[in-house]
Amino acid sequence: MMGFQKEYLDLVLVPCGIIIMFVYHIFLLFRYLNFPETTVVGFENHNKRAWVHRVMELNDISNMELPLSALSSNTSAATYLASISLGLSSLIGAWIASNNNIFVSVLIYGDTSPTTMMLKYISLLLCFFLAFFCFVQATRCFINATYLITMPNSDTPIYYVEVAIIRGGEFWQLGLRSLYFALNLLLWFFGPIPMLASSIIMVILLHYLDSNSTPLHDFQASSKQLGHRSINNVVATTAEHNV
Repeated sequence: MMGFQKEYLDLVLVPCGIIIMFVYHIFLLFRYLNFPETTVVGFENHNKRAWVHRVMELNDISNMELPLSALSSNTSAATYLASISLGLSSLIGAWIASNNNIFVSVLIYGDTSPTTMMLKYISLLLCFFLAFFCFVQATRCFINATYLITMPNSDTPIYYVEVAIIRGGEFWQLGLRSLYFALNLLLWFFGPIPMLASSIIMVILLHYLDSNSTPLHDFQASSKQLGHRSINNVVATTAEHNV
């Protein structure tokens, strides 16, 4: 009877852990689509839209050093995580090819049959591949936003830049979520019980980290910027009259 319980423990606890993670993210997606201000992602998107509006109002490539530096940081971070995801995928592939039995031990309370072990490797590999794909797409979006912002002598629609940056952030979030799932699947190698416990603890932590209670701020140009803009308008008007 004990052998039966140990063999089929993965069939109960592992799906429960995956379902817990999926249900939480479906709930988070519902909040993001219907009540974005209650989520950290929606709060950050609000700030990004305000940032895009302030940047596009500059309308001067010579003043784009700070905005381009911010986009460059995001691009570098996405590229770095994409490289890590691809490297871990290659490592797992090499591990599968070597047929290493390090995780087949009597100390692991769960199913350690070759079929189950292969399923663990494939599931973990798919998560890292998905993370790699999402981070690469995030990089693509940020690079596209850089081209749009620095386009000379053009009335680039603000909406285009907003979509590129927001979509890049969404791909970034999807890549992170894939890594969160990969962490749970990694603990599955030590048995279904650590995997289920990790899923529960991670959902509690993510609920705390993904919730937002800070009111959305209505970003407006500062008085210094307004004064500087007024001076520029006066100078331009005077020059037109002189001509």
